[in-house]
Amino acid sequence: MTKRVRKAVLPVAGLGTRVLPGAKTTPKNLLNVVDRPILSYIVEEARAAGIEHIVFIVGRGQGAIEDYFDASPEIEQALEAKGKTDILAEVRRDLPQPGQMSFVRQMAPLGLGHAVWCARDVIGDEPFAVMLPDMLMAAEPGALAQAVAAYERVGGNIVVVEPAPEGEAHKYGIVALQGQDGRLNRMTGMVEKPKPGTEPSNLFISGRYILQPEIFEILETQERGAGGEIQLTDGMANLMKVQDFHALEYEGTTYDCGDKIGLLRANVAFALMRPELKDAARKAIEALL
Repeated sequence: MTKRVRKAVLPVAGLGTRVLPGAKTTPKNLLNVVDRPILSYIVEEARAAGIEHIVFIVGRGQGAIEDYFDASPEIEQALEAKGKTDILAEVRRDLPQPGQMSFVRQMAPLGLGHAVWCARDVIGDEPFAVMLPDMLMAAEPGALAQAVAAYERVGGNIVVVEPAPEGEAHKYGIVALQGQDGRLNRMTGMVEKPKPGTEPSNLFISGRYILQPEIFEILETQERGAGGEIQLTDGMANLMKVQDFHALEYEGTTYDCGDKIGLLRANVAFALMRPELKDAARKAIEALL
């Protein structure tokens, strides 16, 4: 019987260089999509997938993330006094119960693999999710919920993937599959930015994972890879030698909010999804065309 996935790691320590200067004083994952920070959507997705504890891997100057997920008595009291209960509910929607979130400092920017490794003591000996918060995924059920359902079906490790834009697979981390039948398939490998024409598939790794805790032992001694960083994909490739990996082609749309145009697309798309905003949003967009 597989252990239940209860915890998720969110690596949020990046500098957000692709969205500067907006991320100069505001952590990139607190930039807004419509009227909520990107992280609000990611946490909501995690909770909908049954995640009970979220581990944020943070860097220097990112105390605002911890503050966002804390109570704000002054704001809440002011809203309550003015009878603005709807806004008050929105302000409180992301607040965790005591003990449901941890914040771990990544002391140096040594890569995604190192960021995940920093969570080892909080995760312990159980499977866990990794959610890259740059990647905002519009899906129903959520992308992580789809991954959890796949994990409960086949166990092991799950990597969420999606088709690369035509002719652009060489720009991504691409999975190699044992065979391709439906949306869930056994993996045989991963190739980071393969040369054009050599791609083992057109499916790229898109920012949601379910991993077994043995990954921590591998990452602890993992040599630095591309960019001089400890790469999570290198660690997963080593774990794949002894454990099963499956790629799940999730149903939904991904918005790369670490990119200026991706963030713009997310704002437009999510505004159009909101019943109370979609008509006004469409008119505003059409007026600019």
